[in-house]
Amino acid sequence: MPLSPGPSRRRRSPRGRDRVPRPLQPWGSRPRSPFVRFLGRRRRTLAAALLCGAAAVSVYQLTPPSTLQSPVVVAATDLPAGAVLSASQLRIAPLPPESVPDGALRELPAAEGKRLAAPIRRGGVLTDASTVGPGLLAGTPPGTAAVPVRVADPNSLQLIRTGQSVDLVLAEESNREGRNASRIAAGVTVLWTGSGAEQSGAWLGTPKDQSGLLVVAASPEVAPLLAGASARGKVFFALVEAPR
Repeated sequence: MPLSPGPSRRRRSPRGRDRVPRPLQPWGSRPRSPFVRFLGRRRRTLAAALLCGAAAVSVYQLTPPSTLQSPVVVAATDLPAGAVLSASQLRIAPLPPESVPDGALRELPAAEGKRLAAPIRRGGVLTDASTVGPGLLAGTPPGTAAVPVRVADPNSLQLIRTGQSVDLVLAEESNREGRNASRIAAGVTVLWTGSGAEQSGAWLGTPKDQSGLLVVAASPEVAPLLAGASARGKVFFALVEAPR
């Protein structure tokens, strides 16, 4: 009679413990690292940050590079001809290098105390030709001289402005009754006038000394005739069309 098999015995591990197989865990339930968990909790914040960074890079690429600016001295308000410049009337403004005129003043001390040769609007750039002095001859032909002439009628200077052309006439006393008038300069350019000068300046003295004074640009041939002309007689001017 065959023997019935007895109760099955479990195999024991070499150490005497039962070998129990571990159940397989799905991939999603495996333990995640702290970094992965952090990304999972902050995914929306990180997505928004990346989007903002991409937008910033796009704006930077599309924005043209900033142009270098050059500081220049400009008028802080409308200024009349003959005004003596002070720091309160001026300011520093940046301009693109290609917009800066030749001879532009770069610092306030370079303009303070000087007298304007012509009116200037608020925001206008001051140059060496804007003030009374050597700068008045900027752009004139070589050898041109700035000659001061005192006219017989100071009030008549209110009729002219810088840049206009005038003929100068000298009326000299003659042996006979009356005066002998002759033209001593034709079509000279007015550089500065003493009309409306209400403050003292360093270049032409006090306002009293400037009464009737006219500064014109004269060629080397005409300059000697104009120098001291008012001592030989009375000087008058006539407005003429500027030569072309």
